Amino acid sequence: MTPSSHTAFLPASTRLVVADMDGTLLDGRGRVPDRLWSLLERMTHAGVTFAPASGRQYATLAHMFDRASEGMVFVAENGAYVVRDGQELSSSGLGRDAVVAAVDTLRAFHDDGRADLGVVVCGKRSAYVERGDRGFLDRAEPYYRELARVDDVLEVEDEIVKVAVFDFGDAVAGAAEALTSFRESHQVVVSGKHWVDLMGAGVNKGVAVRRLQERLGITRAETVVFGDYLNDLEMLDEAAGSFAVANAHPEVLERASFRAPSNLDHGVLTTIEELLEARVPHR
Repeated sequence: MTPSSHTAFLPASTRLVVADMDGTLLDGRGRVPDRLWSLLERMTHAGVTFAPASGRQYATLAHMFDRASEGMVFVAENGAYVVRDGQELSSSGLGRDAVVAAVDTLRAFHDDGRADLGVVVCGKRSAYVERGDRGFLDRAEPYYRELARVDDVLEVEDEIVKVAVFDFGDAVAGAAEALTSFRESHQVVVSGKHWVDLMGAGVNKGVAVRRLQERLGITRAETVVFGDYLNDLEMLDEAAGSFAVANAHPEVLERASFRAPSNLDHGVLTTIEELLEARVPHR
């Protein structure tokens, strides 16, 4: 059940705030709202850790938050890679056999004309693509600041954590369908209208948040999470304060315990501000 008011759950004991990026924290132009910077300072002073959680790579997230204070945690690659102050906290690699099988499957699906796909093989150091057309690169570059074009993505030397696919059509009917045979052994998640990610079994944002809580000694009751899309479902379960923004996917609205205003109305920022106010003792 989702209360209509976003003020329904604002515990003074909150120590960890995790927010999805696109469609949740970022504004309508895909930018970090300016109001967030002062809020980050207030959260740090209040002993609250803030963690962006995204399908974007770590290098991209770190660049987007280069104005942030030290101690920030980045849940990157849909939970496959978690970093704090430049140090890895956790990661989940994708075995070479799976990478080869997935890339071969997606190549065949594209070459047969069943979908127009662009494959991104995501490593810890960089992401790698074979397609060099501007139409595809314009879609990939906002998410992968470190992006290298190579002749063969299967020949790169890096620790691979994810295979991402951009589908110029419907990701559910195209890229996700192409990866159907991987669902029993791996994590296949639709992370946007045009993006699908393949990761190791059991890898998702929820597992990453749980590992982060264990590392920081923070409980589920002390955690607030914001999300909007299907790749946020598992991490909503790891927080007593799970918020879906008003513009969220119907399944996310159903799964979350509470609702915040949409990203266009800066719902995450408004809720965090009220959370911080809840931490201030009132006479």
